[in-house]
Amino acid sequence: MYTYKIYNNIAQEGINIFNKNGMKEGSSDPDALLLRSQVLQDIDFNKSLKCIGRAGAGTNNIPVKDATEKGVVVFNTPGANANAVKELVVCGMLLASRGIIQGSAYATTLKGKASDELNKAMESQKKHFKGTEVKGKTLGIVGLGAIGSLLAQTANIMGMKIIGYDPYISVDAAWRLPKEVEKADSLESLLSRCDYVSLHVPLLDSTKDLISSQTLKVIKDGAKIINLSRGGIVNNNDILDSLESGKISRYVTDFPTPELISRAADDGDVILLPHLGASTKEAEINCASMASEQVSDFLRNGTIVNSVNFPSVRLGRATNFRLIIINKNEPGMIGKIADQIASSNLNITDMTNKSRDDIAINLIDLDENPSDQIIKNIEAIEHILSVRLCPAL
Repeated sequence: MYTYKIYNNIAQEGINIFNKNGMKEGSSDPDALLLRSQVLQDIDFNKSLKCIGRAGAGTNNIPVKDATEKGVVVFNTPGANANAVKELVVCGMLLASRGIIQGSAYATTLKGKASDELNKAMESQKKHFKGTEVKGKTLGIVGLGAIGSLLAQTANIMGMKIIGYDPYISVDAAWRLPKEVEKADSLESLLSRCDYVSLHVPLLDSTKDLISSQTLKVIKDGAKIINLSRGGIVNNNDILDSLESGKISRYVTDFPTPELISRAADDGDVILLPHLGASTKEAEINCASMASEQVSDFLRNGTIVNSVNFPSVRLGRATNFRLIIINKNEPGMIGKIADQIASSNLNITDMTNKSRDDIAINLIDLDENPSDQIIKNIEAIEHILSVRLCPAL
C-alpha cells in the first residue's frame, strides 16, 4: 500500500482520489507528497519518496533539480486553475479601467449623511471616478498557454482586439485561439501597440525581469499591465518609474511588495491582490483532483503526465508484473537491464523507454513475478536510480 503526505489545505476531492486508489496518509517516509505553496527542503526527500504532486502550475517552491537527481517525479497541474485566473485578469482590466475601487472607497466616507446630502455628494464627485470601456481596446497577451488562450476567447467576446506573443506556443494552444488573434513577431512589437498587457509565462531565467526599463521604453503611452503570473517577471522599480513618469497608467498584480504597497496607498495607480489568482473553490478542487490522479497513476502504473522534470510515458498493462526503472540517461542502459532480466529466464512481454535530458524511465511488463534478487541485480547496475515492482491491483 502506498502512502502520501499532505501539505497546505488540499481540497477533500483530491484526498478522496488517494483513498479510492487504496493509498493511506502517512507522515513518516511517504511515497508521495501533495502540496500547494509549501517550500520543500532536503529533509522532505525521504528514501521512500517517489513523486511530488503540485496542486497548481508553478513549481518554484520545489527543488526540481534535486528531485531529478534523486529520481523523484515532480507533477504540476497546468490548466486546472486557468479559468479562475482568466476571470481575475478580466476583473483586473475592469478595475484598472474604471474608478471602481476609488469610488467604493469614497462611498464609505459618506457614512452618517442623510439621503439627500449623500446623493448630492455622490453626484458631485462621481466625475472623479470616470473611466474607459475595454470594448474596442487592444489587449496584448504574453504567453498563450491554457490561461492565455482562455483570456483570448473571453476578450474576443468582449469586443477587444487581441495581439498574442508566445515563441513557444504548442499546437494544442494554437488550436484554442480565436482566429481574430494577431500574432506579434516580438515582445516589443506587442507592447508598442496594446492598451492592456497581460502576462502569462512561468518564472525562468529567461523571463525574469521580462518587463523592465528596456521593454517599458517601447510600451504604448498610458498602457495598463496585469501580472497574475509571477512577481519576478516584472521589475518593480522600473514599473514604479514608468508609473511616476506617466508612461504606464496602471499596474495590477497578484504579488504585493513593500514598494508596491507604498505606491498603492499613496497614488492609487497600483492595484494589489493577495495572490488570489487560483483562489476559487472550483480551481482548488480541479488542481487537487488532477494532482492526485497523476500521482496515483504513476505509483500504480508508472504513467507520467504533466511532469516538469520527467518525460511523459504510458504503457497499457500486458501482464500483472510491471517493473518501473528510473535511471540516468546513459548509453546502453536498456541493454544492461534486458540482460539481467534474460539471465533470470524471464520474458519481457512489453516495454517502453522514454528519456528527457539527463533522466530516463522504463516500464517493463514481465511474464512472471521477478524475484527480489533480480530487482537487486538491476539496482546494482551503474546509473540506476530506482527499481520497483508494480503489481496490478
